[in-house]
Amino acid sequence: MASCSRSASPDAIATVNGNEILRSDLERRYRDYRHSLGSNEPEPSPDQANLVRLSILRDMIDSEILQERASRLDVVATDDDVNARLTEMKASFTQEEFDKWLKQRNQTLDDLKRDLRNSLTQNKLINKEIESKINITDAEISGYYATHKAEFNLSEPLYHFARIVVDDNPDANNRIHTLRDKLENGEEFSVIAMKYSTDRETAPNGGDIGFVSESQLPEALRAITKLKPGQFSEVVPFFGDHAHGDRIGGYAVYEMIARELPGQREQNDPRVQQLIRQRLRENHSQLLKNAYFEVLRNEARIHNYLANQILEKTSR
Repeated sequence: MASCSRSASPDAIATVNGNEILRSDLERRYRDYRHSLGSNEPEPSPDQANLVRLSILRDMIDSEILQERASRLDVVATDDDVNARLTEMKASFTQEEFDKWLKQRNQTLDDLKRDLRNSLTQNKLINKEIESKINITDAEISGYYATHKAEFNLSEPLYHFARIVVDDNPDANNRIHTLRDKLENGEEFSVIAMKYSTDRETAPNGGDIGFVSESQLPEALRAITKLKPGQFSEVVPFFGDHAHGDRIGGYAVYEMIARELPGQREQNDPRVQQLIRQRLRENHSQLLKNAYFEVLRNEARIHNYLANQILEKTSR
């Protein structure tokens, strides 16, 4: 393979429209990824490690493309946005615990603020360019129901849950019990989830994870199906969203919002319409985001030096 000519700095591992992505940032994210796997995870081979690095770098390249687009559209997260999110994150820590958490992640406060700004900016951009343009019609809902009617004939109970999650770290057990104490003292579950949960997928929605069938729950969580609507669980292990995974990723408290008995659900059931609307929105959103990302990549000037280096080693 012919080597790629480069005029970037020695620490640049990629460039996007001339803007550099640094090797040091890639390695920090790689260390974060390894840390998230836990200490029992075996050390990867060099090929496996570089495969992960390529995947992380692809995400970093996409992020840089999105940041540039957001800047052109003037939807970059403000200092107030970043500080508000940072305040939410710090609320369940003492200052000492927060400093320790940053150290465990090999991050400085500036690193964290930069990551928060990027994440919030991407959310603003996607909301403006994608989410705000999705409109689910009644005809689409009817069409989906007609095609998937059998899916709404429930063969087992469904449970509507919300959750509060604290990622696995040395202080996680103490923090989740502190949050459960807040619930015991009468604070709203959804408010606690929005302010303190580390689950980025559900926290903005007050911890709501939608409906789950009993067979989708790990064995260790089956007991929460015995909760009554409005009740919340004891502290339980959090396994992520891999239904039968066995690696604990932290701790959680679940709230039972509602339960559905087996049987056919009709299209005029508001819960059926809400579920179909949510599924169609998610499908449209994913399709549009994939197409949007591809168009932005096509328009960008990208140099992935890591990919070139890997191929050059192979060709020697």
